[in-house]
Amino acid sequence: MILKKNYLPLFAIIVSLNIFAQEKETQNIDSTKTQKLQEVLISPLHINRDLQNSPASIGILSQKELLQNNTTDISNVINTIPGVFMQSSNITTTRISIRGIGARTPYGTNKIRAFYGSIPLTSGNSETVIDDIDLQNINQIEIIKGPLSSVYGAGLGGAILISPQSLKKGNYQTEISSVFGSFGLLKNRVSFDFNEKNSSLNLSYHNLKTDGWRENSAYNREGITLSGELFRKEKSKLTYFSNYTYLKANIPSSINKTTFENNPQAGAPTWVASQGFKEYKSTLAGLAYDFEINDHLNNSTSIFINYKDSNEPRPFDVLRQYTFASGVRTQFSGDFEIGKIKNQFIAGLEYFRDNYSGNTFENLYQQNNGNGSLQGDQLSATDQKRHFYNIFSQIRTLLSDQFEIQAGLNYNKTKFELQNDFPASANDPKETYSYDGIFSPQLSFLYKPSEVRTLYISVSRGFSLPATEETLTSTGNINQDIKPETGYNFELGGKLHFFNKKLYTEIAVFRMEIKDLLVAKRIGDDQYEGVNAGKTFHEGIEVSLKHNWTISRTFNLNSYVGASVGNYEFKEFDDNGNNYSGNKLTGVPANTASAGFNLNTNSGFYLAADFQFTDKIPMNDSNANFSDSYSLLNLKTGYQFEILSGLKAHFDAGINNVTNEKYASMILTNATAVGNAQPRFYYPGLPINYYGIISLNYLF
Repeated sequence: MILKKNYLPLFAIIVSLNIFAQEKETQNIDSTKTQKLQEVLISPLHINRDLQNSPASIGILSQKELLQNNTTDISNVINTIPGVFMQSSNITTTRISIRGIGARTPYGTNKIRAFYGSIPLTSGNSETVIDDIDLQNINQIEIIKGPLSSVYGAGLGGAILISPQSLKKGNYQTEISSVFGSFGLLKNRVSFDFNEKNSSLNLSYHNLKTDGWRENSAYNREGITLSGELFRKEKSKLTYFSNYTYLKANIPSSINKTTFENNPQAGAPTWVASQGFKEYKSTLAGLAYDFEINDHLNNSTSIFINYKDSNEPRPFDVLRQYTFASGVRTQFSGDFEIGKIKNQFIAGLEYFRDNYSGNTFENLYQQNNGNGSLQGDQLSATDQKRHFYNIFSQIRTLLSDQFEIQAGLNYNKTKFELQNDFPASANDPKETYSYDGIFSPQLSFLYKPSEVRTLYISVSRGFSLPATEETLTSTGNINQDIKPETGYNFELGGKLHFFNKKLYTEIAVFRMEIKDLLVAKRIGDDQYEGVNAGKTFHEGIEVSLKHNWTISRTFNLNSYVGASVGNYEFKEFDDNGNNYSGNKLTGVPANTASAGFNLNTNSGFYLAADFQFTDKIPMNDSNANFSDSYSLLNLKTGYQFEILSGLKAHFDAGINNVTNEKYASMILTNATAVGNAQPRFYYPGLPINYYGIISLNYLF
């Protein structure tokens, strides 16, 4: 891994601050002036809530960390977690990969499961979208790396768990905030919260707009979120959640290398001419009831619906999609003893049904006198219903104060129905198909040499289901030959506190092999067909450090350093006679690094900086093209103070991409050239940009 010379001093300073603080605190380890790192609790749906005793690599983003940038784009924050890589273009086009899993997905995120509380955010066609939830409505995000959690579906990439915002008991508060910045960025938000003895409520509205810095890149999103608890008693509570989002985002699409280097603000000519955009209305709602059956047994049961109606005019067609999903999840947890050996367990099942309807129409934008897209005759109509069953269990056995074992098992069964209504098919228009049931076991050993240091080793198996477009052939029929990806993950890790719990270090070494690799072969404009084409190999080392240092009575420094050094490659891969075995895996950087600090004062002023390095990325399977490596530096400062009793004000100002680095914030993997044109691999990242935040919070 090579960092640009300009940034080596900054990286060295941050690391040196950690080392200097460690040395200073060894001389004064009992000083009351030093500040310990807070204990981190994870989702209550885990078998235990203590991050220290979880034999898995779990990246945690607190509410403060989620809001450390401009509260509008989560990608900069997620990329501080080693092994996790989020690409983003125009906010609405995103792709998340974990340890290289999901890096080759053409658009969007799959191979990763996501939950808001106990409500699944991943649709039946394997698509995961977390952008609809406003960052200011999130209390914490956990990212489980690899198939180490049978409870959340044993996805190959892992799972993303989003915890709703919550208040302490007895609090009422209202908040108004505005974010404004370069390229017409404006976000307004208003919220009201209360938390009483038996109930709570969080109601918020936000509107996010930007003119965009590229052609045809204006963005507008507004959302209403309502969540809280009812009938809360000592042993039971009912949690509710609903989120409505309206979005319209123009799409500049990707550009070729020449345009990227000389005119990155340009959009793809056909997308600009057609004024292509994505527009949708989305509603997510759910209820979860948690209750204590007895002293040793608890249950959490949730039901949910997920609705989305979208319209996407593209240069080659107009895509209309409708999705309605509903489901239920129930989970029992408890503890028991066998002799003197204590055990904890989780067991449950999950089912949801996903109804998808997709229609395409001609786009007559070339005949519309420069007014953009115009819907023409219908080209296709497809309906798909997918049934997803998931049965899971996990047990934790405490052999002694120092040794414990965790074991889990996940069973998945998925079947679906496909109906082609247009154009008329000579075959039976209705087809049914199901995948063989998949068992995904997990076994972990954990050793605690002390209360503040944990070592673990884990072996697990995971799977990834094909997305909707991968299940179809070029004729629109079900692809009977395709099957899910599966893989085994081996991991060795440690979670270690030092210097009276003021320094936290986490390290993980992993190795994963994926077989039946799903490959999305392009067969037309934005049209793909899935095939199982081989095996991929994923291995690497991830390291992160977090440190708190009370410099004096006035200053406190929080700092972090993280890095991932990986090797991701095709072990066996033959695509239409082209042998890519041994090539680097497409769409993922081998090495990433991040570092940052937050200098706080007791007067309310603070100064923050973060730095991220991303290695070059293979852009196609042949490894003929790579994107350049890049480094980003962001700065932020602010001041918070109390105006009146209970009324607080917060002012922030920040600069992103301080050095005006030219970089690709997202890559279109395996882009193909049309005619004599160059392939359009690049989604340009924002140049230097500025923002300010004003917020008022009244607690009563």
